Amino acid sequence: MLHFHTFYSFSKPPRDCNDYWDEWKHCGSFKNRVHYYYTHGGSPVCQQWKEDYTACKQWEKSKSEAAKQALIRSERVRESQRHNGRPVWTMRKQPPADWHRPLDR
Repeated sequence: MLHFHTFYSFSKPPRDCNDYWDEWKHCGSFKNRVHYYYTHGGSPVCQQWKEDYTACKQWEKSKSEAAKQALIRSERVRESQRHNGRPVWTMRKQPPADWHRPLDR
């Protein structure tokens, strides 16, 4: 897992630029679009992967501070969205009263 607060002073992007390209290609693939449609009910938004690839290349090529900041912002948004999912079930505060009993068969 990437921790984005740790790479402010790095001289290279947090991921290899080809990773952004591969994610963009995967995002737009037919298989992924079908999966996304049945999972989320719409089409995936892939443009950010392409923008990240472009920013990554600019960062590597010209050490552009603007490209670096754009990539850092994008990774932070991606990381925060990854943790925003709703839980599948509610967590218990304590075990059920009959937890020690044998299971029904």
